[in-house]
Amino acid sequence: MSIRYFSARLVLPLLFFGALWFILCRQLSGEWLVNAQYNYGWFVPFFAVYLFWLRWQDRPVPDVGRQKSEVRSRALLVSAVAIVSLFLLLPIRLFEIGTPEWRPLNWIHAASVAALTLLYLWCVGGKPWLRHFAFPVAFFFVAIPWVTPIEVPIIQGLMRLVAAVAAETVTLFGIPTQLEGNLIRVSSGLVGVNEACSGVRSLQTALMIGLLFGELKRLSISRRIALVIGAIAIALTANFCRAIFLVWVAATRNISEVNQWHNIAGYAIIALVFVGTLILATLLSRKTPTAPQSIRNPQEVQPPWRAIRNPTFIVPAFWLVFALCWIATVELGAHFWYRGHERNLVAATRWGVQWPGASPNFRELKIDEEVRRQLRFDQGHGASWSLPVATSPGKPSASKPSTITCLLYLFRWNPGRNSALLANLHRPDVCLPASGWIQVSDTGVRNYPVAGSFTLPFRHFEFQHVTSESSAPQIAHAFYCLSEDRIPAAAAPGSELSQMATGHSTWTRDERIRQVLEGRRHLGQQVMEVVFLSSEQISAADAESRFGNLVRDVVLEEGRGD
Repeated sequence: MSIRYFSARLVLPLLFFGALWFILCRQLSGEWLVNAQYNYGWFVPFFAVYLFWLRWQDRPVPDVGRQKSEVRSRALLVSAVAIVSLFLLLPIRLFEIGTPEWRPLNWIHAASVAALTLLYLWCVGGKPWLRHFAFPVAFFFVAIPWVTPIEVPIIQGLMRLVAAVAAETVTLFGIPTQLEGNLIRVSSGLVGVNEACSGVRSLQTALMIGLLFGELKRLSISRRIALVIGAIAIALTANFCRAIFLVWVAATRNISEVNQWHNIAGYAIIALVFVGTLILATLLSRKTPTAPQSIRNPQEVQPPWRAIRNPTFIVPAFWLVFALCWIATVELGAHFWYRGHERNLVAATRWGVQWPGASPNFRELKIDEEVRRQLRFDQGHGASWSLPVATSPGKPSASKPSTITCLLYLFRWNPGRNSALLANLHRPDVCLPASGWIQVSDTGVRNYPVAGSFTLPFRHFEFQHVTSESSAPQIAHAFYCLSEDRIPAAAAPGSELSQMATGHSTWTRDERIRQVLEGRRHLGQQVMEVVFLSSEQISAADAESRFGNLVRDVVLEEGRGD
């Protein structure tokens, strides 16, 4: 290989498209990392590159226009589409940094990158190359998370369907069950059908595997559709069997054994889908003619650095230089936009929690996987214990609650991949009403001393929950604190938590746009929630007094952050 072939027409496209796809993959990696439903996305870029390389081996002969009029018209179209796609990257990156989990942005970003890639291929090889390489480029879209209006109805529908089928099937075998939404009640307890059990994860993985094997076997369009349908059918059928098996385990053994078999059954489904789809693809490819080789003579196969050296190549080098400079400008400009709004911020006092392991009935609480998926926290802990109830002299003990249970949750978000709105989503006035609790009062924000002059502001809510008409309502006093790692330099102690004094984040389009215009991105946050539960009435003053003592006992000042 001669060094002279490494001209600008090779190096510049590799740098340009390498930067484009790297930025897109880095953006999507946040979802691939925290959402088990899209963990398979890590493999998709490598599969796409491999499929592109296979396509390169039998690429058609480039068909570029020789006439000046055709070259001129193609140049105008290329310029128009490229300019729109390139300039669209600036607002996309601004919003992705401020609200990285906003899924429509991922689709717009991927569409812009794919359009630029296909445009370049069309310039190099004409329509034959555009058709030939379209699938490897479009294959990447299977790794992009579905938008919520599409994903949620599918998940909810599959959860209800799987739960109903599992309950009916197990009942036919003589095991009594009762369907409660997406929950199945058996003699030992409740078995929940969540996102993982719904089959949507298997469905998305099956879609990726079906498309991959269809391309590897070079099946016709109709046979690829049949292969994808078959892969999805295998995944859903296996998932029904998985749900039935877990309900049977809960009913015949113990409800605690469901968690042990849950992940094992999930991995078994992925293996079954992979093997089943491979067998189906092999059967469908038996009568498929061998894909025609556009370059039939092995001696005519040229390496990539020679194949694109064409005298009628219509994308000048200065366009690629400009595009590379524009990508750098977009990245730097988007970050400088947020840096400019953060000039007056300083590190806040860091604090942590010393868990009261010696308290009565202390036990750690497992954070639900759905909560982890929604909140995307880096660290999350929960615990519960019983608070001692002292009886005042001269007062009957009946005037005090017989039992008070304390629940404490601490969530930590490191700077980076999430929206600054995310922490404000997990609040008592959001979570408890979703569980059937009714908000009774909101006494606002009050500072509670920790040590010395250091205080933390908490917002106090009161809730009630009625289990039946004949029983007294349960009482819950909830305290909520949202702490930012960076605060305005001129802020008074406790005033940095402006989100606490307002309503919770509603994730509306206007709220997201306002956050970007204000230059507010995620710089590190921490949330602490404490809930006092009792079957008897607790006054607000009593709850706040108990909470003040709790804050001094469990909250530790760690000093200023970096």
